[in-house]
Amino acid sequence: MTATTFDPVSSVSLTASAQKYFTSKLVKQPGKLIRLSTKESGCTGFSYVLDIVDAAQAEDTVLSFGDVTFAVDSQSTAMLNGTEIDLVREGVNEVVKFHNPNVVAECGCGESFSVS
Repeated sequence: MTATTFDPVSSVSLTASAQKYFTSKLVKQPGKLIRLSTKESGCTGFSYVLDIVDAAQAEDTVLSFGDVTFAVDSQSTAMLNGTEIDLVREGVNEVVKFHNPNVVAECGCGESFSVS
C-alpha cells in the first residue's frame, strides 16, 4: 500500500511505513519538510540525500503525503521519477530504502547507484 500524491514532473511515493517514519521525524519540528536530492558519490555514481529543511528551494517540486511534505530537487527529478521510498526492518535496524525504477546498477554495499 502506497500513500502518494501524483505529480507529472516528479512521481515519488512513500509507503505507509515510510510516511509514519518521516512524520515522527518532523513532529517536533513544525514547519519543516524533507528534501530529497542526489549527489555524486560512491563507486557507481550517485547517492540519495534526505535532509530536514526549513523550506523548499525555488525550483523544487513539492509533494504532500499526509503530514509529511517532501521537496524534490529539480536537478534530481529525472533520476528519481517513479521512486518509492520505504522503511524496512533489517535485523534490529530500520532502514530507508529507495525502490527506483531508473537504477541500472548499484554498488555492492548499496550506497550508490547509476541510471541510464
